[in-house]
Amino acid sequence: MNYQIETLNEVVKEIMPLLHLHWEDVALNQDSITLDPNWQVYQELQKMGFLHITTARTDEGALAGYAIYIIQPLLHYKRELGADGDVFWLHPDHRKGSVGIRLLKEAETNMKNLGCTYIVNKTKLHKDVGRIFERLGYNAIERVYAKALH
Repeated sequence: MNYQIETLNEVVKEIMPLLHLHWEDVALNQDSITLDPNWQVYQELQKMGFLHITTARTDEGALAGYAIYIIQPLLHYKRELGADGDVFWLHPDHRKGSVGIRLLKEAETNMKNLGCTYIVNKTKLHKDVGRIFERLGYNAIERVYAKALH
């Protein structure tokens, strides 16, 4: 497996099929909320230097997974640059060995090299991978609640 930084323009065509599988795998309320990424906003974030994508590709070059972060000065700590995990996912065919751990570690290294002093990753409670984050040295800091309003 190969891990690298890529731009949205480089991965956008390949990522949509994986995003759809990702959505089917983890999204709640699929009967009322459809997957429809706002590519225009992602493009704007990329232009501003706020979007960061670390990918995992097979030796043949196929996209196997991604870790996408939004990087910006923290609102409560403006001198600190933070990386907020937008989405991360690894195709089930590649969830063996240390592939997922290596993807997250590579993304973390990339965030640090970009000057980030803080990184946040989230996990779904119904697909909890918190033990992986704890293994990587993360601490659980809060619980997020959501409610569909339609």
